[in-house]
Amino acid sequence: MREYEAARGQSEAALAKRKTNAYESFPRLAELDKNLGALGVKLARLALTGDEAAMLMARKESVRLREERLALLAKKDLDEVLSPCYRCKSCLDTGYIHTSPASPATMCACLKQRLIDEYYNLSNMNAVLRDENFDTFDIRLFSTKTDPSEGLSPRKNMEEISRVANSFVQNFGKKFTNLLLYGETGLGKTFICHCIAKDLLDRGFTVLYLTAPRLCKFIEDYRFNRESLTEPEEMLAAVDDADLLIIDDLGTEISTVITSVALFDIINQRLISRKSTIISTNLTTVALEANYSERIYSRFLGCYEIFKFFGNDIRRKKRYGDLRI
Repeated sequence: MREYEAARGQSEAALAKRKTNAYESFPRLAELDKNLGALGVKLARLALTGDEAAMLMARKESVRLREERLALLAKKDLDEVLSPCYRCKSCLDTGYIHTSPASPATMCACLKQRLIDEYYNLSNMNAVLRDENFDTFDIRLFSTKTDPSEGLSPRKNMEEISRVANSFVQNFGKKFTNLLLYGETGLGKTFICHCIAKDLLDRGFTVLYLTAPRLCKFIEDYRFNRESLTEPEEMLAAVDDADLLIIDDLGTEISTVITSVALFDIINQRLISRKSTIISTNLTTVALEANYSERIYSRFLGCYEIFKFFGNDIRRKKRYGDLRI
């Protein structure tokens, strides 16, 4: 909030400087603003006295001065010069949107994303997304040799997954979709998650990426060590409210009754509110069914598009620079 206050201060200071320069260049504009200010005070005083005739004259004079001011602004192209330049036009750099005096203010999307960006900074995700995105995706890392058990090659499979991932991004906000990506380690599941996250962040959507162990640790800490957490309520709200939640490495967390119930609540709440979720896991569908409650697994089957990753470890190919591995 200090950053938002500083941003508003910078905008207001810049506006004051531009206004001073405009007054020096166009003295009539300064005179009009001064007269309009005086008329505003006069009208307030007349309202107390109840002098309707004098108020009518003052209003007519105010209208005349405002029309002259608008004409001067249009003629000299001063509209933008005398308008504040806020970073966010929705909340005017306050972080909150006030729709009406009677309703409570709602957190602006820009502040939601600013909070999420801070979590990304803490986990160094910004650097990761610079390296892992659709622009750096290399289909040559995947073998063209058909896998007999799958009936197609890893490259054909990854081409289809890449198409689905791109479609997910293109239709985001218009089509409600959830993805479950499974397969052994090193086959590109996390990379695809990063690609989707990068593109949606660039489009202005809020994205929260958490590994399953980190998410479960937060849940445990929120329940038992809340006083040691910084901004616990905001983090919990981000898990529920982010446009896209990515849970990576599901199955590597330490599972307890508390985390299992919380995981179901998160998945179910996001389905109810039609907020998309992507889950990646090294577990097979059989292992998922064995390790998680029927309520969770049934939602995976019924509400997620499920894609299997197979082939050779592409991390080894990258490490040794040999596309033939």
